[in-house]
Amino acid sequence: MFYRMMRNLMFRLDAEKSHHIGLTGLNMMEMTGLSSLLYKKQKASPVRVMGLTFPNAVGLAAGLDKNGDYIEAMSALGFGFVEIGTVTPRPQPGNPTPRLFRLPEAQGIINRMGFNNLGVDHLIQQVKVAKTRSLIGINIGKNVDTPVESAVDDYLIGLNKVYPHADYVTINISSPNTPGLRTLQFGDSLGALLKALKQEQEKLAKEHGRYVPMAVKVAPDLNEDEVKQLADSFSRHKVDAVIATNTTMSREGVEGLKHADEAGGLSGAPVLAKSTEVVRQFRVALPDDMPIIAAGGIMSGNDAVEKLNAGASLVQVYSGLIYHGPALIRDIIQSIEKRN
Repeated sequence: MFYRMMRNLMFRLDAEKSHHIGLTGLNMMEMTGLSSLLYKKQKASPVRVMGLTFPNAVGLAAGLDKNGDYIEAMSALGFGFVEIGTVTPRPQPGNPTPRLFRLPEAQGIINRMGFNNLGVDHLIQQVKVAKTRSLIGINIGKNVDTPVESAVDDYLIGLNKVYPHADYVTINISSPNTPGLRTLQFGDSLGALLKALKQEQEKLAKEHGRYVPMAVKVAPDLNEDEVKQLADSFSRHKVDAVIATNTTMSREGVEGLKHADEAGGLSGAPVLAKSTEVVRQFRVALPDDMPIIAAGGIMSGNDAVEKLNAGASLVQVYSGLIYHGPALIRDIIQSIEKRN
């Protein structure tokens, strides 16, 4: 009820401004000990994935906390893990505003943010001072002015900088809002990127005395042959996990709605079925011991269970949190506990 009242007020404002106000409010509630008004601790079974023990199977997807400014507030809501970013080597403003649009009739969001962030050095400072029991994933990408042919250099910079501070690292090659980025999902470009990153990961593990697993985040706009090709490459290069999926370029299910024709990636309920099918296809194509983290359209505990039944080990939410608030986390945890 409390969140619903706040949401109704916030939805009258510009989407990006209201997100910032909401996150700032959560930070203030966490600092003053009022987070319990939004979240009551749930009994949850730990989950062992990628060699890490997650307090529960529910995580925050990348994109909401791009700079690591809200780690403690997100953790206080009950997430078992918080993925921050996408962060780039250098700060960049992203695309011109407005660039974030709600489609409330469909519980969808369209964004063309364009990896707006304060740069990896700022994010690292935020991680250093954060006090949290949640595991922290750091999602890295390339700067928009870095040619796709040189993208590997940006990813290597990002990996080197975040490695000592992350529980796991996500390689984002699937955002539709950085020109050419999705081409890195295919062919020789993908192989060269993964080879370089795995070699660097091995070197960093020796330097730091610990192995930080590396996940790759993929798009939902893949056919079955493309899924098989990706799975083969992930298997050959021994990727630690797959995150499925990012936002979709499709407008199926939102045709005719206000803002539906805005450029950008669509997330939320409209992507649920497409994203879950990609999870299912990857589960068949990947080795049994390569975990999948499912993101895309989770609006209820039942949606999360559907992802697990499709083959995922963990789930992440973003748009669902915007529409349903912290109660969604509790609903998902309870549904997963019943399933188990």
